[in-house]
Amino acid sequence: MSYNSKYEAVIGLEVHAQLATNSKLFCGDSVAFGAAPNTHVSPITLGHPGTLPKTNRKAIEYAIKIGIACNCEIERYNYFARKNYFYPDLPKGYQVSQHTTPICKGGYVTIKTQTGTRDIKLNRIHMEEDAGKSIHDIDEDYTCVDYNRAGTALVEIVTEPDLQSAEEAYQYITELRRLVKWTGVCDGNMEEGSLRCDANVSIRLKGETRLGTKVEVKNLNSMRNVKKAIEYEIERMIDLVESGGAVTQQTRSFDASNDTTFAIRDKEEANDYRYFAEPDLAPFHLTEEFIQSVKNGLPALPQQLMQTYQAEFGLTEYDAAQLCLEKGIADYFEAVIKHTTNYKAVANWVNGPVKQFINDHKLSIEELALAPAQLADIIKLVEDSKVSFSVASSRLLPGLLNEKGITALEAAIGLNLLQVSDSSEIQSWVDEVLNKMPEKVSEYKKGKKGLIGLFVGEVKKVSKGKADPKIATSLLEEKLK
Repeated sequence: MSYNSKYEAVIGLEVHAQLATNSKLFCGDSVAFGAAPNTHVSPITLGHPGTLPKTNRKAIEYAIKIGIACNCEIERYNYFARKNYFYPDLPKGYQVSQHTTPICKGGYVTIKTQTGTRDIKLNRIHMEEDAGKSIHDIDEDYTCVDYNRAGTALVEIVTEPDLQSAEEAYQYITELRRLVKWTGVCDGNMEEGSLRCDANVSIRLKGETRLGTKVEVKNLNSMRNVKKAIEYEIERMIDLVESGGAVTQQTRSFDASNDTTFAIRDKEEANDYRYFAEPDLAPFHLTEEFIQSVKNGLPALPQQLMQTYQAEFGLTEYDAAQLCLEKGIADYFEAVIKHTTNYKAVANWVNGPVKQFINDHKLSIEELALAPAQLADIIKLVEDSKVSFSVASSRLLPGLLNEKGITALEAAIGLNLLQVSDSSEIQSWVDEVLNKMPEKVSEYKKGKKGLIGLFVGEVKKVSKGKADPKIATSLLEEKLK
């Protein structure tokens, strides 16, 4: 996308991540997705007088985890505050948040774009409770309210106005989603609302230091929508200014059907939320021991693992990056290399046929019924030239998954896939191929030596992948002399 060369964009993102706790931030109500409306509620969720909240310890642990993963400073002394604002879908009429005293300060998330690698600065990460859900399309006369989500534990991850393009925003959301899933603090499911993004977008003339009037695009629920909404807003604002208009501070929403945004309301002045310390919740102090125990429980993070895979296993940057896209994939790779030292082959198999198989069958890597030792056995069969890679990936892999409790070698024998190294048998296949392609043989003998690949491919076909390609190539070259 080419933006007007006179202007530059300034973008800040606010991402709400639903913490993967079993219960809500201040009570024991379940947070399981998909329950019937208003079944995961209690007197505390419903804000009944006389009820007292209690802070979820696991939520604090998760907030610290993502803070450490994002290179933040962890605040030792913490308290919650009331944010006084009318939420029709939050029964108390106010939200309990940590906005004034975030548990995580500063920090950054490293992204990689076409122009290189850079750190996107964070302002803070704070905890707060989610609101419920207003539903407008069930009853034509009334708005229905589902309080199941009310009180769910969230962290809000807020950047500085440090992003400069829609592409950078896309890469940031992609990396942040990977981090929250990798550390286990959030499932990252944007479609179910576990991860939601608000984008603050403004433009200014290049070289200008003062920020322009910003527009906030609310509740973007996919990485694609984040990118498309920002692209549209930048173009809309540039066109508006270039035509003599002025940008109005607005809250807007995104229409995914045509990739445009539309105004919800104008913001004339900042809201006064009248924060004050939540009187029903005691402040909490984080000890050095507790923070260290959370840190010790973190897995190796993607960037660190990528460096390890390159330095210790000799993998390329690309292979290492592909393995580290998801923690489950990296875990599976590490489980396989306990059974073989052919690290490059394992990377090729995991990034290639294994990923293709789980994608084709809509599985997660955790659902793959191929034990790491079995994949190592397949790799050994290919190494020993007992099965070709193409046959192993296209026939042996699915065949082994269909037959439970057998080894890769047993599956290869049962499926008649073992490679033939007997020269006489391969010679018969070579003769068959050359006899049915006399014109190509003539072309080869006239100097078109590149046809050898065609002949080898045909031998593979007639042998159903069983002919050893090295022997087949040697016999073909000998015969074609």
